[in-house]
Amino acid sequence: MAEYQTEPLKCWQKAKELRNNYYKNYVTARDNGGLRWMGSAWAFDAVPAGLGKDVYCITGEPYGASCAFDKPLSAKFLKAAENFGFARDLCAYMRNYWGSILADEFAFGGKYPRADFGWSQHICCSHAKWYQNACELEGGNVPLFVVDVGAGAYPPFEPEMYEHRVKYVADQLMDGIEWLEKVTDRKYNDELFLEAAWNDIRSTNKWAEICMLNRAIPTPMDEKTIYSLYVFGVLQKSNGEFANFYDELYDEVKDRVNRGIAAVGNEKVRWMSDTQPPWGFLKIYRYMEMWGAVSVGSLYTYGLTGMWLYDEKNSDLKPRPLPPTKPRTREEACMMLADWHLSKPEYQHFYHPEYKTKMMDAIAKNWKCDGIILHYNRGCEGLSIGIAENRLGLIERGNKVMTYEGNMGDEQEFDETATINRIDIFLETLGLQKPTNLTEL
Repeated sequence: MAEYQTEPLKCWQKAKELRNNYYKNYVTARDNGGLRWMGSAWAFDAVPAGLGKDVYCITGEPYGASCAFDKPLSAKFLKAAENFGFARDLCAYMRNYWGSILADEFAFGGKYPRADFGWSQHICCSHAKWYQNACELEGGNVPLFVVDVGAGAYPPFEPEMYEHRVKYVADQLMDGIEWLEKVTDRKYNDELFLEAAWNDIRSTNKWAEICMLNRAIPTPMDEKTIYSLYVFGVLQKSNGEFANFYDELYDEVKDRVNRGIAAVGNEKVRWMSDTQPPWGFLKIYRYMEMWGAVSVGSLYTYGLTGMWLYDEKNSDLKPRPLPPTKPRTREEACMMLADWHLSKPEYQHFYHPEYKTKMMDAIAKNWKCDGIILHYNRGCEGLSIGIAENRLGLIERGNKVMTYEGNMGDEQEFDETATINRIDIFLETLGLQKPTNLTEL
C-alpha cells in the first residue's frame, strides 16, 4: 500500500519535447546552411557555440544509450561494428555509435546525418579514438579537434587548485577557437561564446542543486526518472533552453519536497546505484520499486551533469557555488570553463579508487541510503575502473553492497534472471519481504 502521495512531473512533456527537438535540429541543421558537429558528452560544447546560432551537435554517449535502449536496433549496430572489425570489449556506446554510421541508420529515423567537424575531449582511453574513427567512417575528410583534460583534472581532496593545470586546458580551448574558424571558414562570435559558457556553468550548478533535493524523505525523484532529466547536461550543457529548463525543474522538485510528494508511493528503503545502468533493462528499477526500494541516484547521474565540491571535514558533497561574476572576455571564459569542469566528480576517480569511494559514501550517508548496488559494467572501462576496490571501501565504511555484472550498451552481456535473483536476496537483507503480487517484468 502506498504511504506517500505521488503525482507525475508537470515538466515531463516539456522534457520530451526538448530532447526530440535536440535531435531534430541536428538532422535538419544543413537545410538552412547550418553546421553539425559530433563529440563526447564531456566536451566543452560552449566553445563551438561561438560559430553561430545555427550550429548543432550530437554527443556520442547519450546517443549510444538511446541505441542501447532499443535492443533490436542496438543488436544491428553492434553487429555492424563487429563485422567491420571492432573488438567486442571496446566501449559499448562507441560500438553502437560506429555501428549506426556503418549501417547508415539514425536511431531517431532516416539515414545517419554526417557531421561537418568533430569537437571532443579526452580523459577516457576511448574518447579521442572514438571520434578519430567516426571521422574516418563518415567519409575520411571530417576534421577533428580533441582537448586533453587527463593531465589537467585535479582530485577534489587536494586543497590547492593548480593554476598550470587550468591554463593547460584553457590554452587548448583558445587554440580550438582558432581551429574552428579555420575549418568552418566562419568568424567567431565572442558574445555567443560568453553566453554559452555561462549557460554551461549555471546549468551544471543548478543540476547539483536539484540533486540535493533528493535528500528528502520521501525522495521526490527516482533514478529511472532522473535518467531522462540529467541527460540535458550531457546533450548540450551550454544550451540556454536546457539551462532554463533546469531552473523550472528545480522549482518543481522543491515544491514536491515541500508538499511531501514522492517519486515512489510505497518507499520503504532507499538505495543508490553506481555507473551507467544496462539501458535495455531499466525495468529492473521498476521491479525493485514494487518491493518499496527506490534508487535516489548515483555519483554518475549527480556528478556527470552537476558540479560539486567535497567537504572533507563533514564527508559530504555540496554543489559548487556559481562564480561571482560572468566571464567578460574570450580568455576569461576559457579559464573559467577549464577551472569549472576540471572539478567534475566523474573525472576524479580516474586517479584512484579511493576518491570515488569517498564520494559514493558521502552520497550513501547524506542521501540516507540503506544499500548500494554496483554495476560491474563491461561496457565502460573508464567509469568502472577500480570498482572492486570501491566495493571493499564502501563495505568497510559500513554500507551494504550488492554487485551484478552487465554492460550498459550490449544486451548480450546481461543475465536478467541471475540479476533478478541477486536483487531478491539483497532486498531481503535490507529487511524487505518479496511482494506476493509481483507482476511480470
